Order: sequence, then structure tokens, then C-alpha cells
Amino acid sequence: MTLADEGYSGGTLDRPQFQRMMADAREKRFRAIVVYRLDRISRNIGDFAGLIQELNRLGIGFVSIREQFDTSSPMGRAMMYISSVFSQLERETIAERIRDNMHELSKTGRWLGGVTPTGYASESVSRVTAGGKVKRACRLRAVPEEIEVVKLIFHKFLETGSLTKTDTYLLNHGYRTKNGKQFSRFAIKGILRNPVYLTADEAAYEYFIKNKAALFSTKEDFDGVHGIMAYNRTLQIPGRATQVRPMEEWIVSVGGHEGTVDGETWVRAQNLLDRNSAKGYRRPRSGVALLSGILICGGCGDYMRPKLTERLNGRGERIYTYLCATKERSRGYACRMKNCGGNALDAGVMERISALEEDRAELVWRLEKSKGGLLEDGEDQELERLEREAAENDAEIGGLISALPKAADSPAEAYILRRLGELHERGERLKEALAERRRQAAVGALPAGELARLADVLSSFPGAVDSMTVEQKRAAVRALVRKIVWDGTDAHVVLYGSDNPFPERPLGEDSK
Repeated sequence: MTLADEGYSGGTLDRPQFQRMMADAREKRFRAIVVYRLDRISRNIGDFAGLIQELNRLGIGFVSIREQFDTSSPMGRAMMYISSVFSQLERETIAERIRDNMHELSKTGRWLGGVTPTGYASESVSRVTAGGKVKRACRLRAVPEEIEVVKLIFHKFLETGSLTKTDTYLLNHGYRTKNGKQFSRFAIKGILRNPVYLTADEAAYEYFIKNKAALFSTKEDFDGVHGIMAYNRTLQIPGRATQVRPMEEWIVSVGGHEGTVDGETWVRAQNLLDRNSAKGYRRPRSGVALLSGILICGGCGDYMRPKLTERLNGRGERIYTYLCATKERSRGYACRMKNCGGNALDAGVMERISALEEDRAELVWRLEKSKGGLLEDGEDQELERLEREAAENDAEIGGLISALPKAADSPAEAYILRRLGELHERGERLKEALAERRRQAAVGALPAGELARLADVLSSFPGAVDSMTVEQKRAAVRALVRKIVWDGTDAHVVLYGSDNPFPERPLGEDSK
């Protein structure tokens, strides 16, 4: 059996496939672990020593093809530990070199390439060194119309104290991102948190000193005019959302671009974001609604989400309604679609599915047509996320390639080349992940045997529905229903394999 943790560093044992392998080892499902090289399994001597001890206790052999160590002898184990020490030393040395290069880059305050933040574009600048060489670098240049939107976002957020209210204001007044899309709370928060907009003034200097960021500009450099460049701020791991590193790991300097927001305003926004996060608010999720992700507003095309109430119906069930997400975000300004009764609509859809059991051949055909209809919630979003990350990865590669000639014979050149190699490997992993995700969508989430089994379950639907869990009901709906469009009066249900709704009349208001 071959296991691989794509996109995870060997610096940690907290890797999904590694943990799966160790679980199998504890159940004695294999006799030996084979790796190509020691640092492929762990680059931390403490973790590695603990791993070998546990394998010895379990009676499982360990083979490294490259080093060819014999773990059955004391000398072999000693040599293996020594090799692991050097692997860890190599990893830490490389990390230190990268950090040193970042330190050199931070002194210049340059833009390293990639997707530029809202409000700025990248431009090339040249300078002549004392030796007569022409050095080129990139810096950010303000885009006036975008900068005004950034200032508005800070103003509205501090005025309302709410990301949701800021989002509603931008939506209702037609503001769009630089890519022409609607702003989201996530995008707004990303702008508010980005120090690139921060003007390098005394308040900014004190903020970074207080939070122990690595400053590579003097207090005199904080002139109240230029903006901030923060290197090593994010951690990008393929397959995961971008994470912001602790501020102690940031490398901060005064940039070559003009700042947008003064220090006091920016710090107030950070404190407010921190206070809001500390409240621990999470939108309650409905554990009973069946149609999330397939119910669409016929007015604006956005998804409709369930909203629970505290009231109970005659059967003791929590009453809930479906409402358009755009209507909710805009407070009814951008969409005025009438809400729809969730309990009645879900029951009506289940009733229509029950009617299909009369023709089992039709049922199996519908299941075959559904293909990926049983993918878990978020699968479509996962494909979109992978596609977005691949596009961002390609954009960063393009930016670095453009910056490479300008960084010739400078400390930045080595960093750019190394970063290009990392991005290339990440791009290959993203391509593989995308290909696998698309294959799953094409082939379907269930094997043929499972389709037949599900057909058997649905064939006895009328008798089984009362004993099914919400998850089972939701899976059954997704197996057959491609989408449901609510027009304010009727719900039009579209099955897989057809662009037409059910031949019966659509589910309407009388089902309330």
C-alpha cells in the first residue's frame, strides 16, 4: 500500500495519511514501512525518534531505500538517528536562508509580485547603484478609484462596527471588487486586516513594536506618507485556506508606495475585528433543512438558506423558512423574493420522490443520471476553491517571472528562483487535485453497486422515510434532484437527466 500526503511538510507528523498509516500499524495490518529517504517521513529528530520507538514496540520494520539502514541492529538505529539530525539541520538551514533573503528584501520595501491588493497596481522602477549597475524592482502604485473603495470600507466598518452591515452597504450601493464580483464578508475582512493600506506613522510603529513584529525600518522611516510592506505574513498550504502567521513572524518595513489609512484608524479597525472575533459568534446551522445548496431564488439566482425559528408546528418540529441569501445580505434591497415555508417544501419534495418508487427502472435511470449528486455538502465549492487557487498560483508565477530579470545579481534572485520552484510544485499538485475532483464529478460519488442499493432503499421510500435520518433524507434528495427554483409562488423541481421539472404541478404556496 502506498500513502502520500500531498501538500504537507515532513516537518510535522500531523498529516492525514501519516496518521492513517500509524492507525493501521497499531492494528498490525502490515509488517514494515518503506520510505525512499528518511526526511520523507519526518524532518524532526524528536518526532522521528518517537516514531522508531513505537514501531519497534509494535514489531514493525522500517526501511529507508536511500540510506539502507538496518533497524534491527544498535549501530543501524544509531546511524539512522544521526541521519535524521542532519535532515532536520538541513531543513532549518534552508528556512534560515529564506528568512535572511526576506530580511534583505524588506530593506527595499519592494513588491515581490503576484496578485496585487485592491487599490494598487504593480509598476517597475529603476535605480543606478554605486557601481553603475541598473537595478529594477517592483513597487505598488495607487489606483485612485479602488483606493476610494478601500477608504469607504474602513469608514463604514468603523461606523457600523459590523462586517455584515458593511457588506450590506457595499451590496446595496453596487460596489464591486477589482475583479467585478460582489464583495463578501471574507473579502472585506481581508482588506481590513491587510497592513499594505496602513500609513507608516507613529501609531503604526508603536503597534508593530507592541505586537513584536520584526521591524526592518527605523522609527525615522515611519514618515506618515508611505505604506507598510509585511513579508512572511501568510502561510499557504495546498488544499487549505491561506493562514495568517502570528505577527511575531512578520517581517515589516516601510514600502515604496503611499499609505491609504492612518495608523490610528487602522489600529482601531484591528481592535474592533479582534473584539468581534472574541465574541465567538457563529451563524447557527439548520440541522433539519433538506434543500440547502440546491434551492435557488428565481429572482436573482442566488441560493436560498434555511432560517430556524423558535416556534414548533403541530408535529413538534421546529418551523423554518428558506430565504434568499442576497435578500438577507442586502436587507431586501437587491432582491425582494418572498420567503418560502421550509417544512412544507421539504415534505413536498420528499412526497414527489416517494412517487418515483412506482417505477424502479425509472428510479435507477435517474440515479445513474445524478452522477455526482451525492457528493457531500461543499464539493462544488471545493472545485471552485481549487480552480481559484490554481489561477492565483499561475498569477503569482507570472508576476515572479516578470520580476526575475529586474532582480538579476541581487539577493532577491535566489529567493525568486526558489519561490518559482515551490509554486511550480504547488501548481502540479493543484492540477492533480483538480483532475481528481473533476473525475469524481464525471464518474459520480457512488459506485454502481451503491446506486443499486440506494435504488432499493428509495423503492421502499414510503415505508422507510419516517425512520430515515436527516442526513439520509438529504442524500436521497441530492441523488435525484439537480435543483429547485422558487419563484415566490411555486417551487419548480428539476431532476437529473432532464431540464424539465416534475411532470406534476409544481409545489406551491398551498403546501404551506
